[in-house]
Amino acid sequence: MLLCFLTKKNQSTSTAKAKIFNYALVSCLSASKSIVSLLILLIYCSINSIAQAQDERLVVSYYANGQELSIFGKKTSQGYRFNGHATKIINLATLNWPPYIGEELCNKGWVFQFTVALLASKGYQVNINFYPWARAVKLVEQGRIDVLFPEYFIEKTAPSDHYPKKTRRELLSLSNKFPGGGLALLQRKGSDFNLDKGLSVLKGRIIGVVRGYQNTPEFDAMMDAKVFSVVEAVDEWQLIELLTSKRVEFIVGDPKVFTFTINDSPLTPKQKQQLLNKIESVKPSLDYKPLYFAVSKKSPQAEQVMKDINIAIAQFKKSGETERLIQLGAQCPDVTLPLSL
Repeated sequence: MLLCFLTKKNQSTSTAKAKIFNYALVSCLSASKSIVSLLILLIYCSINSIAQAQDERLVVSYYANGQELSIFGKKTSQGYRFNGHATKIINLATLNWPPYIGEELCNKGWVFQFTVALLASKGYQVNINFYPWARAVKLVEQGRIDVLFPEYFIEKTAPSDHYPKKTRRELLSLSNKFPGGGLALLQRKGSDFNLDKGLSVLKGRIIGVVRGYQNTPEFDAMMDAKVFSVVEAVDEWQLIELLTSKRVEFIVGDPKVFTFTINDSPLTPKQKQQLLNKIESVKPSLDYKPLYFAVSKKSPQAEQVMKDINIAIAQFKKSGETERLIQLGAQCPDVTLPLSL
């Protein structure tokens, strides 16, 4: 800017000097713009770094023996790590399954908070990785990751999708249960269909399911026996699209998850309500489904991990900590849904 001032002060009325001045002025203005642009870039980077640092500062708080304990974590290249100083290390695979658990949820969802608190209370470094469900199942059945969650109950005869000659229970051990949610068929509104006579009425129907999900023993047995046709989806949103586009007659899942999926979509409020008005649960519902941790039998610490998880589940239930975490999760603004089925 000083160069600009001096050049202007000594300018001549001659054409030659005027050209020199104009060139110098343009150069100064260009330099000034570059400096301003650089400053804006630096400010943006600083704000972005602060925001990223805040996102990476994670904390899970829980109560034990009347004392509040806080476990700090951070985002890693693989997922999320808590209690990083601990020497006992456990790796877990999960999925985005809001409102129970999800990377975009407030505090990652109550199941995420519950899991971290549960394992940290037993002295573990907790590493949680998010995957599509079918991949999460495969990694744990292979023993590449220690624990799969949240899982529905797995029947002893349920076949593995990844080891054709083995059942899932030959590869995984189930923990004691913790609170879950409902399971139902959903249909297009006005279909006038019910399950009053049992699941036999599903014979020959076309049903959408999420690949790798457990449902109910009877439903899954009928699915394996090809009593009805199945169209597989990668997640609940794809199931909703299959149903509304009339590619399937029914979809199966937790109504809370379907409701959250629609509310969390990029649709306008009007479009969300219109979509919710198009679908309904089939009565009666299929089941209430508690949740479990599934421990890989190939994990070298499988026996001790299972023991620690079950002890912690019992302790959290007895102290009321499980219910407190559920209620805390329900208070998050992104879980309080404005529209419902």
